[in-house]
Amino acid sequence: MGLQATSRAPTPPSCGRQRDVKRQAAAAAHPEGAGHYRPPQWPTAARSAPCCSGLASPATCTPAPRGITSETILKPSSITEEEMLELISKLNNDSKVDGLLVQLPLPEHLDERKICNAVSPAKDVDGFHVINVGRMCLDQSSMLPATPWGVWEIIQRTGIPTLGKNVVVAGRSKNVGMPIAMLLHTDGAHERPGGDATVTISHRYTPKDQLRAHTQLADIIVAAAGIPNLITADMIKEGAAVIDVGINRIQDPVTGKSKLVGDVDFEEVKKKASFITPVPGGVGPMTVAMLMKNTIIAAKKLLQPRDN
Repeated sequence: MGLQATSRAPTPPSCGRQRDVKRQAAAAAHPEGAGHYRPPQWPTAARSAPCCSGLASPATCTPAPRGITSETILKPSSITEEEMLELISKLNNDSKVDGLLVQLPLPEHLDERKICNAVSPAKDVDGFHVINVGRMCLDQSSMLPATPWGVWEIIQRTGIPTLGKNVVVAGRSKNVGMPIAMLLHTDGAHERPGGDATVTISHRYTPKDQLRAHTQLADIIVAAAGIPNLITADMIKEGAAVIDVGINRIQDPVTGKSKLVGDVDFEEVKKKASFITPVPGGVGPMTVAMLMKNTIIAAKKLLQPRDN
């Protein structure tokens, strides 16, 4: 569903962004005249029980597209690090598995970086392996993290200009905020093209008045801090594009029921923004679409003949 245009702008709602990516992935999964074609394996998710909720769920709850098989491996939260590493090694060496992701966050007794680095870079459809992260930071082709790549695709497919524009990324997580900033500020002429934007990153220690000073100058704001209503209408300028990556579960003051909201005061900010993504239904579906695309890329690479 991608990006939603507000009533102020003539650009139509971009609910087709995710569908566009999925159609491309499906076409890639069924190449004409493919000869020795093998259906790609949708990411195998190794995760601990009880299941995580929120943004993480679509990656493993969304049905795999036609022609792609899938498997979810659930393990108890008491699983040892050695057992987890053995499972990942087994999946790395399984020729039937093209893509592999480990559902984060992990139980506290497991070393997240060690676990992520145990996944084969060629099957790392989450883009969290240190080799893929390093290649991304060097503007080289790599498996890109699905959520940041989804944000990039939303911006690119909607035609929001980034060259020389001011961007604020609220949030510096290694899995979301940092990769988004890297994609947006790096050189557009490099192997892995970037957005050539001027990017400011804020975090938990950025005073609110300083954050406001930066966002009021921003042409694009990417909110990925995990703080409800962090970005309010008085913090953005007219016509800014606002991408809400946050996902927070709060209690609805009217109904008393739990509901999902982003980091942006959607109802008020949409009155000033030229583009804004909703929560749920914005970046989340794009994350799933990019995981599909990474799976197709991984499958194609694994099918290529190796040099002796």
